[in-house]
Amino acid sequence: MTFETRSITKVLSANDTGETGGHQAGILVPRERRLLSFFPSLNEKDYNPRAHLKFVDASGLEWEFAFIYYNNKFFGGTRNEYRLTRMTRFIREAGLAADDEVILSRSEADEYSIDFKRKSEARPDERGVLKLGSGWKIVDMEGRR
Repeated sequence: MTFETRSITKVLSANDTGETGGHQAGILVPRERRLLSFFPSLNEKDYNPRAHLKFVDASGLEWEFAFIYYNNKFFGGTRNEYRLTRMTRFIREAGLAADDEVILSRSEADEYSIDFKRKSEARPDERGVLKLGSGWKIVDMEGRR
């Protein structure tokens, strides 16, 4: 399968990290084609379709997250959004806070990895990065614009 995006980052909000005390069903993934191309496609005709994805962190630990299309609006409900769920334990164990970044990568062999960058760490040159208002960024690994 060919896809445009190999790495994406999400600048975490206080809501994403649980700092607000609120509860949400995972991190919102905007309906932006290049961003969604990072994830496996889901059958939109199914009720709340999902894919379980295994990510490996820098220490070799495996984490399972779920990419879900909450489409119950088309089945009598109200939601129509994509989310990446089951990340709370990773965020807590990594000690991440608002404005830290989660970096998700996908290899040509469809192997997923996860890393993070703290807000306090210096940022490399960000040319070729598409910034989205939601806090998500697409890292253009091949230098295309």
